[in-house]
Amino acid sequence: MSTTVITGIGELATNDPTRVEEGGLLGLVRDAAVVVEGSRVAWVGPAAEAPAADVQVDAGGRAVIPGFVDSHSHLVFAGDRSAEFEARMTGQPYTAGGIRTTVARTRAATDEQLTSHVARLVAEMRAQGTTSVEIKSGYGLTVHDEARGLAVARQFTQDTTFLGAHVVPVEFQGDTTNPEDYVDLVTGPMLAAAAPHARWIDVFCEDGAFDVDQARAILAAGSDSGLRGRLHANQLTYGGGVQLACELGLVAVDHCTFLSDLDVESLGDSGTIATLLPGVEFSTRQPYPDARRLLDAGVRVALASDCNPGSCFTSSMALCIALAVREMRMTPAEALHGATAMGAAALARDDVGVLAPGKVADLVLLDAPSYVHLAYRPGVPLVAGVWQAGRPVVPG
Repeated sequence: MSTTVITGIGELATNDPTRVEEGGLLGLVRDAAVVVEGSRVAWVGPAAEAPAADVQVDAGGRAVIPGFVDSHSHLVFAGDRSAEFEARMTGQPYTAGGIRTTVARTRAATDEQLTSHVARLVAEMRAQGTTSVEIKSGYGLTVHDEARGLAVARQFTQDTTFLGAHVVPVEFQGDTTNPEDYVDLVTGPMLAAAAPHARWIDVFCEDGAFDVDQARAILAAGSDSGLRGRLHANQLTYGGGVQLACELGLVAVDHCTFLSDLDVESLGDSGTIATLLPGVEFSTRQPYPDARRLLDAGVRVALASDCNPGSCFTSSMALCIALAVREMRMTPAEALHGATAMGAAALARDDVGVLAPGKVADLVLLDAPSYVHLAYRPGVPLVAGVWQAGRPVVPG
C-alpha cells in the first residue's frame, strides 16, 4: 500500500488528546507533517522527523485541520422556503409549522430528484471542508416516504437518522384523528420500514411538535429496534427535552437554546453533548445559545450546521464556527474542536474528527497560516484542499 507525506504544514490541528499538554485543546503541531497510508493516518509529527513516503505533497505553509464533522443536517427534501425566510426578516416569528410546506414538496419529488439534491448539497459541504455528515429524514412523514428518504441518505453517509417524529402531518390533525394516532404510526409500521436504513432515531421535542411523553415512547421504540436516540430540544422555549435526554443518557441533544440552571447542571453531570446550531439563530433572529455558560459548567459542546430548507439553509461549518466565536462566546479553539472532534463524539464516532495514527485521513488545507482565520476572516473561502479517506477530493 503506497504512502503519502503531506509536509510543509505551518500549523496542524490534530485534536489528539495525547498532544494537549504541548499543543493545547487542539493538540497543535507547528512545522508539521502527516503521513497517509491507504485511507488512514499513519504518522503525525514535526516535518523534520517525517518518515519517507512514496509520494510527497507540499502544503506550502498552510494550516491543516481535521475535516469538519457535521452531526446535524436535514438534506433530504424538495422545494424552497426563501419566501418564509424573507417574511422572518420582515418581522414574522419562526414556528415549526413551515416544515409541513417542505413535506408536501418532498412527497411529490421522485427518488432521482431527491438523490440529485442530496448529492449537490453533500458536494457543497465537502468543498467547504465537511468530510463527515449526519443526514436525517423527516420531510416525508409517511411509511413510504420516510423509508425512501433514509435509503437516499444512506447512499451518502453511514450516519442516517430516522426523524419521522418531526411534526404531526396535516392528515393526523382532523376531527377523526389525533397526534397519538401518528405516534402509533411512527413507533409501528414507519419505524419498521425505516430502521433498516437508519443508525439513529430522533424526535423534535418542542411546542408544536412532540411532548416529553411522546418523545420518550418514540425513543424507546427506536431503541427496541436497534436505533440509538438523539433529540431536538429547547429550541423555541424552555421545556423538558434536555432533561429527558440527560435522563436517558443520550449521546447528544441538539439546539439547547433555552436552558435552565438545572438543564445545564444535568448536561454536565450526564455527559450528554449539547450540539449547538448557531446558523439557526442567525437565520431566525432567535437568541443564540450561551456556549460559554455550558463550557464553564463542564458541558461537552459540539457545533453543527442544521442545514435545512426552513430555519437554516447553510452548509458552511466555517460560518458556524465564526458565529460561535462572535455570538456564543466560544474561543476559536473551542469552536473548531466543537466542529470536528466533538461533532464526531456526538455521532459516537472515534475514527474521524482527529488526526492521529489509525484515524481516517480526513483533513482540510486552509489558505491561511492558522485555524484562527476561520473566525478571523468570516465569509472568506479559506478551504484550499480537502482529503477524504486518504485521497484528495477537493484539489489544493
